Amino acid sequence: MPEPRVSPPRSWGRSTVQTACPLDCADSCSLSVTVERGEVVKIEGNTVAPSTHGYVCPKVKRFDRRVYSPERLLHPLVRKGAKGRADFERVSWDEALDLIVAKLTSARETFGAESVLPFYRGGSNGLLTCHYEDARFFRRFGASRLGRCAIDGAVAVYGSMGGVAYDDYEAARLIVVWGCNPSSTSVHLLAHITRAQDAGARVVVIDPRRTPIARAADLHLPVRPGTDLPVALAVVRSLFEDGRADLQFLGAHCDGVDALRAAAEPWTLARAAEEAGIDVDDLAMFAEWYATIAPAVIRCGWAPGRGRNGDAASRAILALPAVAGKFGVRGGGYTTTNAPAWGVDVDALVDVPAPETRTIDPHALGRVLTDAPDPPIAVLFVYDGNPLTTAPDQHRVRRGLMRDDLFTIVHDQVMTDTTLYADVLLPATTFLEHYDIARGEGAYHLHLVQPAIAPVGEARSNQDLFRELGVRFEYVEDDTLGEAGALMDAASRLPPALATPLLAGEVPVPPCGRRPIQFVDVMPATVNGRAQLAPSSGDADSYAYVSEPVDASYPLTLIVPSSEHTISSTLGELRPNIAHVRIHPDDAHARSIAEGESVRVFNELGEVQCEATVTPEIRPGTVSLPSGLWARSTYNGSTATALVSDAPSDVNGARVQVELWGRH
Repeated sequence: MPEPRVSPPRSWGRSTVQTACPLDCADSCSLSVTVERGEVVKIEGNTVAPSTHGYVCPKVKRFDRRVYSPERLLHPLVRKGAKGRADFERVSWDEALDLIVAKLTSARETFGAESVLPFYRGGSNGLLTCHYEDARFFRRFGASRLGRCAIDGAVAVYGSMGGVAYDDYEAARLIVVWGCNPSSTSVHLLAHITRAQDAGARVVVIDPRRTPIARAADLHLPVRPGTDLPVALAVVRSLFEDGRADLQFLGAHCDGVDALRAAAEPWTLARAAEEAGIDVDDLAMFAEWYATIAPAVIRCGWAPGRGRNGDAASRAILALPAVAGKFGVRGGGYTTTNAPAWGVDVDALVDVPAPETRTIDPHALGRVLTDAPDPPIAVLFVYDGNPLTTAPDQHRVRRGLMRDDLFTIVHDQVMTDTTLYADVLLPATTFLEHYDIARGEGAYHLHLVQPAIAPVGEARSNQDLFRELGVRFEYVEDDTLGEAGALMDAASRLPPALATPLLAGEVPVPPCGRRPIQFVDVMPATVNGRAQLAPSSGDADSYAYVSEPVDASYPLTLIVPSSEHTISSTLGELRPNIAHVRIHPDDAHARSIAEGESVRVFNELGEVQCEATVTPEIRPGTVSLPSGLWARSTYNGSTATALVSDAPSDVNGARVQVELWGRH
């Protein structure tokens, strides 16, 4: 197998390194990084990846601001003062690792190995920097396992079937963007949608907000949060009712059809429109367009699945192309995440069996840290994440991190909100300083991520950190190959058709092809090869709708969309100003709130003090705060997760009130 094509430059001259962006975005762009005198001076998109087209988002284009941030962690640190006060002293890597090994060993001997919990959110990392060497270490150690936050609706219905490629959106005559804002999460898809629209395609956007793509759409349905399920079921019902359902396709390729149809039966267009707070004529227009226009494609985002009725909503939305017979043509079907379409078996990469240890729900981190399960969490190992910012029930998470008997290790690139509560801080590399393998979630990109510069300060990658811990616990022999060896090891476990071009700096073609046609080139990757339109029980109750609770004290629904400033919480340290809550003019007027005024957004869990943006671009009864905020972005240091419980229905749908400061 060939060695990686490019090695990190070590000279003082000017050079360009071809690499890629592994951050939590659907596009996974290919990059050209210019290095001068050992430092990054320019980050640009290149044309190695088909969808990048030489353009990258401003967040990545200026990623050197994080690399050289004054808040960059440069050396291992150990807490010497009270938790939360950022009082640390510098130590060597050996001293830090010796302390970590001692604490892990003590926790295992006192409470058992499950008293150790790794906490990570791997979206901004590739195959080597999350759930690779770290998984090997924690599996051998016997630590508690971290569960998944969300289940993709498409995987539940179709398995890991590849979705419609970005390029093929230009073949579609109807494009439905449902619960997704490509301006923030997949900017390269916008160009294909625009070209399709210029060629006569119609665009429908279903979102409580009037996002940039909604402004340009032919039809915008500003549904109430949590009502995606009845809207989707109403369209399903109309397809069956009007004789436009593709019964032949359903019989040949789908299970659970009767359960889906029974669940949709009560949802007339009028009833669904009333429940969703939209015009019934607009919903009828969408149903008519979806029934009669082909090819038609749905780009379904994460939002519908992360709130009230989430699992059922995702399944109902993704059932639509099957019911309407939209598959089998270029530009027809759906796109959610295409990462599974590469057929990479992560467990085969790890090559260490997962032990039968308990699984911890990441949403319940605050509860797990404060409610003393058996065994209690004695050591929390945080990497690839900032749980004080991203985990629900923020105040409970903070109380847990403040426990004197909790030993917290944080491996990160910069000083985050979570690092303030660490007992040991370890400096981590950025993607410009280590090897990785990145998969696109939307675009069909599989990249070799290569270091453009040497690690800043004493930063180490996850691969190096967990390999060293494995050596100290005598799980593995000393590794003299380092990251390049890890890359070659991982590549050797990939199919040669992927590994060979990958290591040559090319973008491999996925097994399903660069532009697969669903139900022609790819079929459902389910147990029986058929789409599962209802759970295996076949019960229509799996589509049961839970209406929004009525609470006079907290009459507004909070949504937490992705931000143009951050990628999840990554780059939150660079956010320039105090965050704004977006509120409709009717709701603002009823509360005497004017543009730019300081307000408190609150409920029984906490409050966020910020500023108001009064805009008709969010529907009445709904307010939004950006996801990924850090404490510095609000007046009181609390962010949206302070208002969100650990109930799945609260992630996008917590109930809140908004008022001017000082008014009760």
